[in-house]
Amino acid sequence: MNVPHQHLLILAGALFGLGCLGFLLRRNAIIVLASVELMLNAANLAFITGSRIHSTAGRPSLEGPIFTLFVILIAAAEAAIGLALVIALYRLKQTAELDTSSELRG
Repeated sequence: MNVPHQHLLILAGALFGLGCLGFLLRRNAIIVLASVELMLNAANLAFITGSRIHSTAGRPSLEGPIFTLFVILIAAAEAAIGLALVIALYRLKQTAELDTSSELRG
């Protein structure tokens, strides 16, 4: 089954838009981190689609999958650090709401 490139790019844009909305509108730190992950996955889909578009004569282009691996590595590091910060915030304030973190400035 061959999905058209335009459909994949539209899906990537929609996922990125949903991630942006979740990042900007939500106050819970875990949902904000999940929204960032959604935006990174949308970027991965766009990279893979671009790689499919620019493949020449049956020879696939490797730039998209290589960029995707780097984005996955960055997303894993971001998830580990972000989750550690959320756990520290929860232990200190007994909530995962981001509004309470403004009180941590010293």
